Amino acid sequence: MTVNQMIPMTLCGYRKLQDELRNLKNNERPAVIEAIAVARELGDLSENAEYHSAKEKQSVIEARIRILEDRLSRASVIDTSKIKSDCVKFGASVQIVDDDTGDISKFRIVGSDEADIKAGLMPVTAPVAKALIGKKVDDSVSVNVPSGMKSYTILSLQYE
Repeated sequence: MTVNQMIPMTLCGYRKLQDELRNLKNNERPAVIEAIAVARELGDLSENAEYHSAKEKQSVIEARIRILEDRLSRASVIDTSKIKSDCVKFGASVQIVDDDTGDISKFRIVGSDEADIKAGLMPVTAPVAKALIGKKVDDSVSVNVPSGMKSYTILSLQYE
């Protein structure tokens, strides 16, 4: 992804990133600052494990804050409830069947920052999602996945 490129995400994904940022700024950052202050009072900083641990945690928190602020500033929020289409687009909930095994999968195509395969949220950048974009119910797609070529048929799609 190039610098300043807009990042597609659902409204739900945008709100989750906002919540995470708010938590980091309002809870995590002040807590680690306090931990650093307490650790400083313990004396020699060169051999103070608590101090070094707190400073490392502070670095992680500050880096994550910068990432979230960047992502949110470049977010292109898509209200998927307003999409009316018979084609697969960003935000679609899609049910597909593996043409070889008959296994059925259901997932929603979302932005990379909100993806969680176990929760049924597939990133729009995934090979299967890319192959499905623009297709309709009953269309078949072939996808090169890590285990080889797979063929899927779209059983249903909806926008929530």
